[in-house]
Amino acid sequence: MISKQFLLFFFLCSFSISVHSQINSTPKREFRGAWVATVANIDWPSKPGLSTQVQKAELIRILDDHQKTGINAIMFQIRPAADAFYGKGREMWSRYLNGVQGQAPAPYYDPLEFALTEAHKRGMELHAWFNPYRATFSLVDSHTSPKHITKQKPGWFFTYGGKKLFNPGLPEVRSYIVQVVMDVVKNYDIDGVHFDDYFYPYPEANRAIPDGEAFYRYGAGFKNVEDWRRNNVDTLIHVLSDSIHAAKKHVKFGISPFGIWRNRSQDPNGSISNGFDGYGKLYADARKWVQEGWLDYINPQIYFPFGYAVAPYEKLVDWWTDNSFGKHVYIGQGVYRSMENRPGWSDRRQIPNQIRYLRKNPNAQGSVFFSSKSVTNNMAGVKDSLRNNFYRYPALQPQMLWLDVVSPNPPYELTAKAMSQGVELNWKEGTISEDKEKAYGYVVYRFPKGRNINIDNPANIINISFDAKQTTFTDRDVSANNSYIYVVTTIDRLKNESSVSNVAEARMLQ
Repeated sequence: MISKQFLLFFFLCSFSISVHSQINSTPKREFRGAWVATVANIDWPSKPGLSTQVQKAELIRILDDHQKTGINAIMFQIRPAADAFYGKGREMWSRYLNGVQGQAPAPYYDPLEFALTEAHKRGMELHAWFNPYRATFSLVDSHTSPKHITKQKPGWFFTYGGKKLFNPGLPEVRSYIVQVVMDVVKNYDIDGVHFDDYFYPYPEANRAIPDGEAFYRYGAGFKNVEDWRRNNVDTLIHVLSDSIHAAKKHVKFGISPFGIWRNRSQDPNGSISNGFDGYGKLYADARKWVQEGWLDYINPQIYFPFGYAVAPYEKLVDWWTDNSFGKHVYIGQGVYRSMENRPGWSDRRQIPNQIRYLRKNPNAQGSVFFSSKSVTNNMAGVKDSLRNNFYRYPALQPQMLWLDVVSPNPPYELTAKAMSQGVELNWKEGTISEDKEKAYGYVVYRFPKGRNINIDNPANIINISFDAKQTTFTDRDVSANNSYIYVVTTIDRLKNESSVSNVAEARMLQ
């Protein structure tokens, strides 16, 4: 009898081959993300204290711009410094939203709920981006409310690098952070939980992390403080992984670590590089998190050019994909660096060439760009390259077959009717799938009459929706005196796709 493990391995291999069978064209499945940073108002809102109407309008402009570019995932920063861009949680409203920590939007709205609705309208996933340990962005006391957690629980924090930081060595701190994240998982329809590279703080010269007392209390059994710190972070990641997947099996958990785990000179399992390492400096054992199966994707920040001796882009991409352990790898790309006149970056083709390189790797499933503004501002022409070349056609997000391997059932009774404004399509939702899931959305494909139906080519996709109730679509991009044929497929929450519906045909008259 064939084991489930063998079947999963077979599906993963088949999926990897199918995704990358078009490395010289646009793949049908690819993760195309952008980080929307709220800390210090990097990307949104443009400044604190804007009206609700203006905040919403700014966010819609960002999402519309990214939709036109082909972006299909937003990493939305909702907790920049132990504060919140959402209302259904235990932390205070962020001062980056309204200028004063703890002040709710007026008139009231929930930014995360709004962002989710608008992203899903556009066929984009939204991953809730948390900074787990940063508690303040500065030591200016007036920026922090007397009711903030740093004032209520001062023993939970240490000061380092001009900021207050949660002490990861305290069990009560880890418990609190898990509760904060799970508030969002349970109360919002997010697609993923996302952490960036900030765990223990980036080191300062001649300054030790002031966690000696916590190590004395909780470090028994560890040979040194470094191993204890790594274990503290490991414990948080493991507990969060279990908690997230137990609460909602479709919510993905991913982390974006520093681009170097360890150098080969430090560890035979390390990369061919010679730079700052996340394992030794930030106490982030990202390779272990993937190897243990705690993460669904790893999103290393490889903000370096080809051939850079300290951290060569190509060697790091190869290393992370060689150490993916069957999970997804999305390459973090530093668009903000693309205008630098430094070796490697002075070539404005650097980011396009990086995309070409990662697409040739069967174990890389996409890119995430930092930051949103760098893309929308078209730095070094990156947005033009995405729109006109790499992301010219739509893409479904990659499947995660370890989370859900069951495909949904197809729609049926598809009809196509030529109207003055275009071809109107109508269909009926398919039956409930084998794993008792209903449809989450649909993909509409169009073909000139006489052409073979090929749903593997993304050039044939004319619409991706995340709304199962929307069983109609009007194709306005049609010409008189031409005949078209259509099929529709169902997608489930994890973007597994059904077989095709029946075929429908329409002819546009003059």
